[in-house]
Amino acid sequence: MVTMNVVNPRPDSKAPAAAFEVRRPGAGGPPPTPLVFASPHSGRVYPEDMMSAAALDAVSIRRSEDAFVDDLIAQAPDHGAALITASVARAYIDLNREPFELDPGMFADELPEFARSRTARVAAGLGAIARVVSEGQEIYSRKLTFAEARGRIEGAHRPYHEALAGLIAEARAQHGFAILVDWHSMPSAAAKAGGRDRPCDIVLGDRFGAACAGVLPTRVERELEALGYRVARNSPYAGGYTTEHYGRPQRRVHALQVEINRALYLDEATMTPTSGFERLRGHIEQLTQVLVAADWSALKTR
Repeated sequence: MVTMNVVNPRPDSKAPAAAFEVRRPGAGGPPPTPLVFASPHSGRVYPEDMMSAAALDAVSIRRSEDAFVDDLIAQAPDHGAALITASVARAYIDLNREPFELDPGMFADELPEFARSRTARVAAGLGAIARVVSEGQEIYSRKLTFAEARGRIEGAHRPYHEALAGLIAEARAQHGFAILVDWHSMPSAAAKAGGRDRPCDIVLGDRFGAACAGVLPTRVERELEALGYRVARNSPYAGGYTTEHYGRPQRRVHALQVEINRALYLDEATMTPTSGFERLRGHIEQLTQVLVAADWSALKTR
């Protein structure tokens, strides 16, 4: 296990001892449902081996986080949805990428042939180990080694996805199908993309219908719009590795990515929650209650 170093943690928290946390519905509460919630980018633990190689200060690196999304969805297990949230930071290892999606220019030694180095995400500096933060600033002051990359993949990426796959398998075995909702946040600047007259509040990504049955994003969109949010589909985000990898409607596993405009709840300059945080968290809890109570039995036959 890597040595952990927390940068600007919540004041009431201590450094977690693992790369992620899993919470299931507890005894005495509602029974488990087919829903699994995930937050792969909200981790705020920066291991020492990363920080010792970093060229940026901690606050600059934190701008790549889906800050506090784990807190926004923390009540999901209280309503019957399993929950998995990253503890380790996205900049350390991106859990929403293929494990060996690596930029060869970042490494002092050659990458193995199986590494995927020619993807659009790698070209943008946002592979499994990011080269830049969201403003395009270079993260590292030196070249990394492939051994360092493998250590991050084996210590965090692989066990996270083993745990997530296990939660999905449990839900599918118990209910005949599983619904994975992968929660993210987007910079407010990205919410203005797509030629819209006004920024969207939330983007639902289903890989243009490939990752889930249409009834899922339709229901989520309807509930969010009823709460007053402007919702877009698949633009500018259609879903990442998690949505693509796990979304298999023909196998009765349905995956949907949810991107939240950070301007709704976060001061992006200081990376601190605003007065909108509690309102948004309450609305997400309302949405969760609707989703766990919905009749999804039609998904068993897809």
